[in-house]
Amino acid sequence: MPKTLLKNATVVNENKIFETDILIDGDLITRLDGDISDANAKTIDLEGNLLLPGIIDDQVHFREPGLTHKGNIASESRAAIAGGITSFMEQPNTNPQTTTIEKLEEKFSIASKDSYANYSFLFGGTNDNLEELKKLDKNACSGVKLFLGSSTGNMLVDNEEVLEKIFSNTEMVISTHCEDESTIRQNLAKYEAMYGDNIPIELHPIIRSEEACYLSSSKAIALAKKTGARLHVFHVSTGIETDLFTNKIPLEEKKITSEVCIHHLWFSDEDYAEKGTLIKWNPAVKTAQDREKLWEALLDDRIDVVATDHAPHTLEEKNKPYTKAPSGGPLVQHALLAMLQKEQEGKIRLEKIVEKMCHNPAKLFDLDRRGFIKEGYYADLVQVKRNTQNEVKKANIFYKCGWSPFEGVTFGSEVARTFVNGHLAFELGNFSGEKHAKRLTFNR
Repeated sequence: MPKTLLKNATVVNENKIFETDILIDGDLITRLDGDISDANAKTIDLEGNLLLPGIIDDQVHFREPGLTHKGNIASESRAAIAGGITSFMEQPNTNPQTTTIEKLEEKFSIASKDSYANYSFLFGGTNDNLEELKKLDKNACSGVKLFLGSSTGNMLVDNEEVLEKIFSNTEMVISTHCEDESTIRQNLAKYEAMYGDNIPIELHPIIRSEEACYLSSSKAIALAKKTGARLHVFHVSTGIETDLFTNKIPLEEKKITSEVCIHHLWFSDEDYAEKGTLIKWNPAVKTAQDREKLWEALLDDRIDVVATDHAPHTLEEKNKPYTKAPSGGPLVQHALLAMLQKEQEGKIRLEKIVEKMCHNPAKLFDLDRRGFIKEGYYADLVQVKRNTQNEVKKANIFYKCGWSPFEGVTFGSEVARTFVNGHLAFELGNFSGEKHAKRLTFNR
């Protein structure tokens, strides 16, 4: 296997920023030291640029199988490595849904051939697949996903007896989408009566309301406390929900954890006038006050992880009237850049970005040797150039859907290089074309 020597890196890792050289042998980091030389290694001078652990995104929708006109594992993982994301965990609401072990393994088979980034998948719980879930080995995949609010097909888990049995019958992390279905349906019916299909997009966070989110997430947390389940609440979107989580104990001791997504940290309901359905997500982007509360909870460690909920749709689909326009948008290529922009604005420290996007997802899901820059760990690394003018425009977007909610934004950083398992996968806007991704493994 080839050796690579990275010279003059400014590493951000475990709450420290320091200059070092890094020797990579095959897949692994074998040495960190101030001045390394190796005649047998390919040498790359990072010229003092930042070097971060590869980003681990615990929530993406890559649309394969069944919805590949929007994106697929190859196209979206390629965009991910262009954005410094070297590992992803993909969600089960594809077509067919990932609700049997057979369908789960079919996804792993596709990714083993097509993915540019390291991969795992979540197994979908439903009202009627408890027996299948019980057969799932705790190290087989990232965990279990439950939709406790609107979803496609039969993935809404609204049978309370079944829900408690799922919480009581798995050792895996249970990740939840928390929005109360009956609240949303009542709100939607009210505004459909007034507007038909053409509900103003500004009413989206009123329909998918703060109340709907809080009712569902508080119920899930109560059930986790009752059963002792390991619960991870996806995409927290309201200020009131942040008080449901604690920062009194270290992450490793938490049984209940939470995540916030890029779009809830960046946008607010004031942006609907300009962006329209392009920023229609579930849960909805809410008020600027909610956004500020999310930032506070992220920075004081009540919220543990930053992710994307990357969910591409075509522009044709997004431009339909409110009730027909699907929720979700593409984010993996620009998530790290958005967080680095907030760092340049003084909102968050680099060390905290790395903690929330690299270290904590690795800890939370018990990943084997990922998420840190350490000797003996896989060499998933991202070189970032600072003080650039990096405008997002259609010509430099890699998503299959061809658009981004960040179009027109100029970021002050760019991803210069991405290494996946020690191999240079992306460099200065170009892809190597080779795939060196691995199935994520776990220590549970």
